[in-house]
Amino acid sequence: MQRRSTGWIGALAGISLAMLAAVQSGAEAAVTRSEYCSQLGLQLDGAIQTKATPGTRASQIAEATALQDKANRFCAERKQAQGIRTYANALKLLGVTPVDLNQ
Repeated sequence: MQRRSTGWIGALAGISLAMLAAVQSGAEAAVTRSEYCSQLGLQLDGAIQTKATPGTRASQIAEATALQDKANRFCAERKQAQGIRTYANALKLLGVTPVDLNQ
């Protein structure tokens, strides 16, 4: 009787470990909100530099820069969701589509 119960416990433990490993590997592939804040910040930096040409309105650049400062504060204060939305709004203001890192 003890052999059977030990066998079942071993099998259940093995299945549990396999399921745990599968869940953890999926979690590692996902991008954290902090990483997403950083990536959008870099994308916005590049967009501001690219758009800062004589043809772009200075008011758009100024507004995007103000939004960038606000997004930086949100991300630093651990309010990444708000920071991500603010970065996205700044990028859209400049006519740039924000990158989606979760695809």
